[in-house]
Amino acid sequence: MIEKIISTAPVKEYAILVALVGQRQSDHTMQEYLDELEFLATTLGIETQTSFTQKLDKPDTRTFIGKGKLEEIDAFVKTNDTDIVIFDDDLTPSQLRNLEKILKVKIYDRSLLILDIFLKRAQTSQAKTQVELARYQYLMPRLTRMWTHLERQRGGTSTRGGAGEKEIETDRRIIRNQISLLEKKLEKIDRQGITRRKSRANVARVALVGYTNVGKSTLMNLLSKENIYAKDELFATVDSTVRKVVINTIPFLLSDTVGFIRKLPHNLIESFKSTLDEVREADILLHLVDASHPGFEEHMEVVNHTLSELKVSDKKIITVYNKIDNLSAQELEELENRQSSSDEPSIFISAVKKINIDGLKELVYEKVKERHLMIYPNFLNGEYKYWEYSDSQ
Repeated sequence: MIEKIISTAPVKEYAILVALVGQRQSDHTMQEYLDELEFLATTLGIETQTSFTQKLDKPDTRTFIGKGKLEEIDAFVKTNDTDIVIFDDDLTPSQLRNLEKILKVKIYDRSLLILDIFLKRAQTSQAKTQVELARYQYLMPRLTRMWTHLERQRGGTSTRGGAGEKEIETDRRIIRNQISLLEKKLEKIDRQGITRRKSRANVARVALVGYTNVGKSTLMNLLSKENIYAKDELFATVDSTVRKVVINTIPFLLSDTVGFIRKLPHNLIESFKSTLDEVREADILLHLVDASHPGFEEHMEVVNHTLSELKVSDKKIITVYNKIDNLSAQELEELENRQSSSDEPSIFISAVKKINIDGLKELVYEKVKERHLMIYPNFLNGEYKYWEYSDSQ
């Protein structure tokens, strides 16, 4: 008797991307946004078939996009075996319901896409709890027809079709209970984190911040001589990592934090507040920038805005322009000239090619030494007792 072999390999899903374009937005900027959205989809293993854009100053309240564009998308979905339609903005619960009813496929908005990536990337108990909490908070008002996404989280493939109001109320109660349990669990983890961070009061702290995929983990590995996961993909690291680094006999703590991105889900920022405390409590921020990215200035604005929301924009910041090996000599010179007038210290490096890393270390050393002398004022007089710290988290 020949048994049927059932493949456990994940089934590839195909998607189309949808974005609204402001009347004043350039085609170049629009393409950058779509490229980023495609990169997010690829990170989840979703293959993009094509993209649709529409020039509207504000979304349609019922279906986000206009009637004509929706019909165009519907025709494509029906003839190309599309599994998912991904929107580059957040959808309201009613927009989501209307779109799923019309298109009859799974609908992702930007927040759900990012939340699913974080769920896939999270490794520690803290990160997993933070992402699960943010995801349940996102899903609560969108329960109708959203069980496909909950089943994906649980590893299932079936959906609940035609759930009645009574069943939805039961589901809401279950999710409210889950949110309550996750909040309590996160509070306990946060208390442990506060105790751990208090033990670091006697050492200077430096935090890496920046847009996602700018090379923070690569630089972290270089400075700390560790082997932290680093790859050319969005949100390669969502867990906060802290390591001890010593430059010219002065030790300090270096933390690698989650990368920022346009339209980072509010629930995710709220849930990751404890992780971002590494940024709040740092003495110095290394703002890493992908200097080779055509939209790096907008990326810097996104990071600066997020730092402002975290109320840490007044900290000492060193801007580190990374990936200069991807720039021509003329592009690098122009960038250096533009930054020469800035009051904030900056430096140009390549973490992969190890270009100007010694210069970065010297700059960090000078800034860390200022903080170190505040903690150990007799350091230069030879009365300094070497500080020890365990790397365990």
